[in-house]
Amino acid sequence: MQKFFLYVRKSTDVEDKQVQSIEAQLTELRAYAKKEGLSITETIVEKKTAKIPGRPLFNSMLDRIEKGEASGIISWHPDRLARNSVDGGRIIYLLDTGRLAALKFPQFWYENTPQGKFMLNMAFGQSKYYVDSLSENVKRGLRQKVRNGIYPSLAPLGYINDPRKKIVVVDKKRAHLVRQAFELYAKGYSRLEDISTFLAKEGIFSRNGTPFKRDRVTFTLSNPFYYGHFQYGKEIYAGKHEPIITKNLFDDVQMVLNERGRPRHKDHLEPQPLCGLIQCASCMGITAERKIKRQENGNVHQYIYYRCTKKNKAAHCPEPFIREEQLDTQLSALVEKYSLSEDWAHQLLQMVERDEKDGAQSSAIVVQEVKQKNAEITAKLQRLLDSYLEQDIEREIYLAKKAELMSEKKTLEEKIINLEQRQNAWLEPLREWIKEAQNIGAIARNDDLSAKRVIAKKMFGSNLRLGARMLELKNTIEGETVLKNKGETQWAAFVAAREKLFSSPEIPESMILVAPRGIEPLLPG
Repeated sequence: MQKFFLYVRKSTDVEDKQVQSIEAQLTELRAYAKKEGLSITETIVEKKTAKIPGRPLFNSMLDRIEKGEASGIISWHPDRLARNSVDGGRIIYLLDTGRLAALKFPQFWYENTPQGKFMLNMAFGQSKYYVDSLSENVKRGLRQKVRNGIYPSLAPLGYINDPRKKIVVVDKKRAHLVRQAFELYAKGYSRLEDISTFLAKEGIFSRNGTPFKRDRVTFTLSNPFYYGHFQYGKEIYAGKHEPIITKNLFDDVQMVLNERGRPRHKDHLEPQPLCGLIQCASCMGITAERKIKRQENGNVHQYIYYRCTKKNKAAHCPEPFIREEQLDTQLSALVEKYSLSEDWAHQLLQMVERDEKDGAQSSAIVVQEVKQKNAEITAKLQRLLDSYLEQDIEREIYLAKKAELMSEKKTLEEKIINLEQRQNAWLEPLREWIKEAQNIGAIARNDDLSAKRVIAKKMFGSNLRLGARMLELKNTIEGETVLKNKGETQWAAFVAAREKLFSSPEIPESMILVAPRGIEPLLPG
């Protein structure tokens, strides 16, 4: 009596998919074997795709058939056995050599004859064509989703996949944490490890339960998905999902990533953190080099020195070198002078809140007036349409008047959007500046030279000079300190207020924080 292997297969190893397919195959095949009087040696259930060769249970079954443990296979359809030319060819070869005597399918006719093997080969070819065609259809569908702005893959951190609508939506529990991570790193004094620690404290870990590695943090901070675009097939597309951050914040993070980069093993020629920030007081820029000193007792000491680049060989620069520790001390002292005190910060934040409330009230009045005008135009359009339908006015007059009203309506709608978006747009950057100015003291006392460089570049621009081992700000007109910070805005105003307070202590702080208004006489100085 011939012995058969009963072979069933589903295309995925995920437990909750195609479960009914396996159960249905087993039920139907066992009933079929009983009806035909076939002896089942073993039932083999495999959870692998047959698109490519390499199914372990399938290959083991054929090896056992070659050893004579069974001489036949019962399966639901030939496509359960093979969807590729390698596995299909091996089955036909076993039939040709007589190792495989019979194949039984409830829904497919087969006999071990030349005609039967020809039909079997066609069935295998059709199965391969089906899976190849299905793959192309799936890829075409994915390309269309991408063109429509729908991300066709797993949602990144801060988003979730909506299984009902087949789209990516914002994860309300984690989106704000991702935004905070971007904001922290954009400030320039947080490391990748600090971002990983921040996320871990908020309960965000990798799949294996450990904090994010540096590469994962870098990938997250470099993902354009968070500002509304996404990458698919090495190409950037505009997405329809809701952005978590702004493009400006993303660009700030990329600038910090590019500036700080990944840590590498430094050699003596590698630029140090303060290079490019300071210029020599006599001639060129400042460079740094690493020196190693070996003592007779075997101790080895490493030092970093900053000095003039001395690119002009014809002229001798008189400025001496300075140790990194000394330069760090001077830079820290210079930066800390511009730290915003707690009382000033508190008063400024109170002013911001007051201005925000006043601005919101005044803006709300203006917006309401514009909305009222827009509603009036909508009513005019409806009356115009009614008059045209009643044949009270000619078509030409109707079209001309409608175009005029529609143009006015669009102008008002855009005005409403601009008013609502920009009413307090300047307040949030001011809040960020106040927080940054408050944190200057902590940066100055920290050992992170990269963070000091970032804040010093913002405050002093290219006005730092090193001469006679002394770090100073470049003075220009009438001895006044010059600070260049993207148009000399917050930092310049803050420094001017500090200098005014120190030079005229009789002036109350409240008169410096808030400029005099009304017809009061101007303050001296």
